[in-house]
Amino acid sequence: MRALELLAPAKNLECGIAAIDHGADAVYIGASRFGARAAVGNSVDDIRKLCDYAHPFGAKVYVTVNTIIYDEELKATQQLLTDLSEAGADAILVQDMAVLQMMQGLPMAAHASTQTDNRTVEKIQWLRDVGFSRVVLARELSLDEMREIHSQVPDIELEVFVHGALCVSYSGLCYGSQYCFGRSANRGECAQFCRMQFSLEDAKGREVVRDRYLLSLKDMNRIDYLEELIEAGATSFKIEGRLKDLSYVKNVTAAYSQRLNAIVKRHPDQYCRSSRGECSYTFTPDLNRTFNRGYTTYFLHGRQGLREGERNSGMSDIASMDTPKAMGAFVGTLKEIRGLSFNVAGVASFANGDGLCFLDDNRQLIGFRANKVVGNRIFPYRMPQGLKPGVRLYRNSDQEFDRLMSKTSAERRIPISLFLRAVDGGFELSAANSANSLNYVNHGDNPNDSRCAAVTETVPKIYFPAEHQQAQRPQRENIVRQLTKLGDTIYTCSEVDIPADFNYFIPNSLLSDMRRALVEKLSSSSLVSMRPSGSKPAGQERGEARNYLKKRISSLPPAPSRFGEKWSYLYNISNRLACDFYDASNKTAYELNGGDGPIMQCRNCIRYSLGYCVKHGGQRPQWQEPLSLVLGDGRRFRLEFDCQHCQMNVYPLHDSY
Repeated sequence: MRALELLAPAKNLECGIAAIDHGADAVYIGASRFGARAAVGNSVDDIRKLCDYAHPFGAKVYVTVNTIIYDEELKATQQLLTDLSEAGADAILVQDMAVLQMMQGLPMAAHASTQTDNRTVEKIQWLRDVGFSRVVLARELSLDEMREIHSQVPDIELEVFVHGALCVSYSGLCYGSQYCFGRSANRGECAQFCRMQFSLEDAKGREVVRDRYLLSLKDMNRIDYLEELIEAGATSFKIEGRLKDLSYVKNVTAAYSQRLNAIVKRHPDQYCRSSRGECSYTFTPDLNRTFNRGYTTYFLHGRQGLREGERNSGMSDIASMDTPKAMGAFVGTLKEIRGLSFNVAGVASFANGDGLCFLDDNRQLIGFRANKVVGNRIFPYRMPQGLKPGVRLYRNSDQEFDRLMSKTSAERRIPISLFLRAVDGGFELSAANSANSLNYVNHGDNPNDSRCAAVTETVPKIYFPAEHQQAQRPQRENIVRQLTKLGDTIYTCSEVDIPADFNYFIPNSLLSDMRRALVEKLSSSSLVSMRPSGSKPAGQERGEARNYLKKRISSLPPAPSRFGEKWSYLYNISNRLACDFYDASNKTAYELNGGDGPIMQCRNCIRYSLGYCVKHGGQRPQWQEPLSLVLGDGRRFRLEFDCQHCQMNVYPLHDSY
C-alpha cells in the first residue's frame, strides 16, 4: 500500500493551519531567511506552532531553505537549521549543497528542491546517492519521463507539482531577473522577468510580434490526472503558491484533497493518505473561482501538436501571451449595452463588487468592477472603453466566493473508536483510529512497508481504579454520551465499544476524567511517526556519499551534461562549503561572477506557441533567425532554438555564441 501526500503552500501560520484544516497531508513554508520566496518569511516560533498543529494529524511541515548561500551567511544558516530542527520541522527543501552538509546529524529529512533542476534519471540517482530522501521533479517533465525515473530510481520519493503558477525556465537555471534587475531567483527575489511585455524581432530587425507577454505561461492544473501521476510513481502532490492568499489555499487544497480521497476510496487496497483526519467543508471547492491565468497540464503528455485555431494565435494550451494577470473564469458574452449598463448572456450569477475583465481589439486586458447588479444586468462603476456586444467576459474577483472563504470554511477531525472494559480493581478506556477514515494509514500485513509508514498505531489505554458497582438501570446510553463529548478537540468518536454484559454504574465525573485523560494521552502519544517514510537522518553515510560524489561529479553535474564546464555558473556554487562538496576550484554562481551563457533554459518554445514549429504541425516561418526578444526599454535577448533537445535558450544579445 502506498501513502499519498497532498502538499500545500503556506505563506504564514494562518495559511498553514488552513491548509491542514482543508485536507493537506503536509505543508511547506518559508523560514525567516534563505527561502525561494524572500517576501514571505516566517519566524521559527510560528513554524513551531504550525508543527504543533500539524503533527497530531500525522501531517508534516517542510521548511524551504532553498536559496544559494553566501559565505558570510553560513553561520546564520547553520543556526537556523538547528532552530528548525528543535521546532519540529520534518524536512528541509534544499538547493545549495552547503545546506545538505550543515544538516548532518539533525533529525530532519533532506528534500531536493526543484531549484536543483531535477529532470533526468542520472540527476535523480545522483541526488539519492548524496543523501536526499525525496526529489521535487521539474515541472516540465512528462508522465513518461516521471515513469522512467521511478522505474530506474524506485528507492527515492518523487514529489510533483500539480497546481499553480509556472516558471517558463527550468527552476534554478533562470538568471533573467538577476541580469536585468539585480534580483536573483536563486536568492528568492525574482522580479518576474518572464511576466514582462516583449516585442519579437528577426535578424533583420523586422517586427514579428509587438508588445506581447511572450514568456508568460498559464497556470498548471492537473486535478484530472492525479491517478496517472500516482501510477507513474509520484507520492507527493504539490500545490504552488507561497505568495497566494488564504482563499487560494483553502479552495485548492480542498479540491485536491477530495479528489485524492476519491482515488483512495476506489483503490482501498493500493493507496491511503499519509495523514489522519476527515474534513468537512462549508463550501464546494471550485478551481475556476480561484486566481488563475487560464489552466494547462503543461507537458504532462509531452509537447502536443497545435489544435485548430491555435496556429499563429499565441494562444496554445501553455502560453498566456495576452496578459500575465488572472483572467478568471469565463462568465458569459456581453449581449447589449443600454446607457450605463449592459446585460450578459450566460448562466453565471453576479454580485455587487465583482471584478470583471475582457480582451479589447488590441488583445489588451481591460478590467472593471461591477458597482451594482440587477439579475444579469451589470452597472459598472465606470463604463470601460472597448466594451461592445459579443465580447467574452471573465470574472477575476468573485465577491460571493471571497465572502465564503473569509469565514471558517472547514473542520478536520480524527475519527476514533473508544473501548471501555471492566478490569481488576477498576475500568480501562482505550482508543484506536476508526478504520473507515480515508486518511488513516492501515499497515495491513506489512507494517515495515516504507511506502506506508507515515502513521503507526498504538492503542492508548487509561486505567482508573474504581469500585465495580452494579447498575440499577441501563447505563450504556449515558456512558456513550459522556465519553463522546470531545468538544473542541481534534477527535470525533464514531463508536464506543462496550461489552454486552457490561452493567456497571460509573459516575459522570469519573467518565469525564477518563475522557479527558485519554484525549491528553492521545495528543501526546506516539501515534505519528514524524520521520518521512524511507528517509535517513541527514548526514548518515555522508563521507561515503561525498567520496562517491567526487568520483562522479565530472560525468553527473547538476547542469545538463552537454554544457560541460563551458558555463560553470549553472552549478550555482556560491560558498566555500559548496566548493568543497563539488570539489570545485572556485565559486561560480552567476550572482557572483555573471556568465556568458544563457540566462534562461526553457522547454516552452515561443516558435511553437506562435504556430511556427514545423516539427509539431506548424507553418514554415518567413522570418530570418536568430530571433530577439525586445523589452520596452530597448534591451534585447537572443533566442536559440535547440530542436535536438526540444529546448529554447535565452541569451543577452551582447553575449558571444
